[in-house]
Amino acid sequence: MEHNKDAVLAVRNVSMNFGGLRALSDVDLEVRKGEVVALIGPNGAGKTTFFNCITGIYTPTDGDVVAVLRDGKEKRINGMRTNHVCELGMARTFQNIRLFPSMTALENVMIGRHCRTKQGILGAVLRWPKARREEQDVVDKSYQLLKKVGLESVANEYARNLPYGAQRRLEIARALATEPFLLLLDEPAAGMNPQETLELKEMVIRIREEFQVSVLLIEHDMKMVMSLSDRIYVMEYGRVISTGTPAEVSADPQVIRAYLGEESDA
Repeated sequence: MEHNKDAVLAVRNVSMNFGGLRALSDVDLEVRKGEVVALIGPNGAGKTTFFNCITGIYTPTDGDVVAVLRDGKEKRINGMRTNHVCELGMARTFQNIRLFPSMTALENVMIGRHCRTKQGILGAVLRWPKARREEQDVVDKSYQLLKKVGLESVANEYARNLPYGAQRRLEIARALATEPFLLLLDEPAAGMNPQETLELKEMVIRIREEFQVSVLLIEHDMKMVMSLSDRIYVMEYGRVISTGTPAEVSADPQVIRAYLGEESDA
């Protein structure tokens, strides 16, 4: 499959049908090494369906989803189970926060780490020395990740007691705990005030540099999208109608029409 030599994710001609409904139609999308790519479009355009197709929640009806792993190997991931997609190095956050509410912030991040541990349940239960060392390593690394997202002071707070913006950051820390090469953020700024949104944007920029990770995000906050993204894909009715840099996309008449409606010509 032809794709840019720096691609970490290459999606070609992906379509998704639910019964008689075509939710996605021949979607092409690429994320390259170190890029922040945004996927935008009106509600119901198919953005979350697309995320579900590339993270194993849905198997696309047609097309190819290919991940290029850290070692350069290509892997077709259509139909792969979600936990296997995560183990390959694609980590995702959700529109509706999916933390474990009655676990602490630290424990939530530790759960993310466990897909990278070797000793397994038996070793942990029998408290083998190797398993104990590994468990301590999980604790230490998880705490470091909390520091990176500014939550170390609430490490022992239950996730449900954290303010909304902090829960969003915790979800990103848990995703990072899986050591991804690609971070998929589904509306990370939803429900945030302007100050929290600005902090989130700065955090995403920091994470990209520090963890050498590429980012694909769905987002409605246009100010954030325009100032954060290297490239943008615009969807409408399950199709990509425009792609390019923030400047190119914001000047595209099709995009203006999709967002503002036909009467913007008046």
